[in-house]
Amino acid sequence: MRKPLMAGNWKMNKTVPEAINVVKSLKSAVASVSGVEILICPAFTALYAVSNEIKGSNINLGAQNLFWEAKGAFTGEISLEMLKDAGCSYVIIGHSERRQHFGETDETVNKKTKAALAAGITPVVCVGETLKEREGNVTFKVIEKQVRVGLSGISPQQASLAVIAYEPVWAIGTGKTATPDQAQEVHSFVRKIYEQMYKESAEKVRILYGGSVNPNNVSDLMKKTDIDGGLVGGASLEAESFAKLVEYSK
Repeated sequence: MRKPLMAGNWKMNKTVPEAINVVKSLKSAVASVSGVEILICPAFTALYAVSNEIKGSNINLGAQNLFWEAKGAFTGEISLEMLKDAGCSYVIIGHSERRQHFGETDETVNKKTKAALAAGITPVVCVGETLKEREGNVTFKVIEKQVRVGLSGISPQQASLAVIAYEPVWAIGTGKTATPDQAQEVHSFVRKIYEQMYKESAEKVRILYGGSVNPNNVSDLMKKTDIDGGLVGGASLEAESFAKLVEYSK
């Protein structure tokens, strides 16, 4: 019922020419894929060029952040209209690196999520606990607050369209990965919380796993009932490794 989604978060990597080179290779590598939705999220500077390159392909384009106001004196920010103009249909919101380095909060995540949905762009809303929080046995408390606050105040239809990404902060870029059972436990919990918030949407919402996903562990992760795809960092930067993730079921 839920179409898997493999999303590549390129973070602060790739110049425009580098991005185009990766996309050209990726296009041909995944051209025959139909059962998995494919998403790449380059840096802002490469969005427009990548959008032109993927026209007519099965690859979707997303941004890594946004600001919730339509326009104005917000130096350094980018609006949803600008993202749509650049060809984006998705946007990542509340990534742990945004929370850690740039002051993102559950409240600003909620503002951005509501703004994205109102503009017709699908938000990929990130939640996840730090190593200290996991070791302190407060994982579920932390994630429940992130989900309840970050995704509050939207319509049932919007709740079905949103995407949630569980990314244990201790597994991002560290080479450590939550075991499939650990990931499934949290994904199932997120879906139960979402069911309490938006009953009709819980079985429709896609929940991605993010945290050192790679071609060696993706199949085991994707076998789990509540894992609907991946939010992939390092392994999405090269066409060959990301194509292997997209084709995980082969």
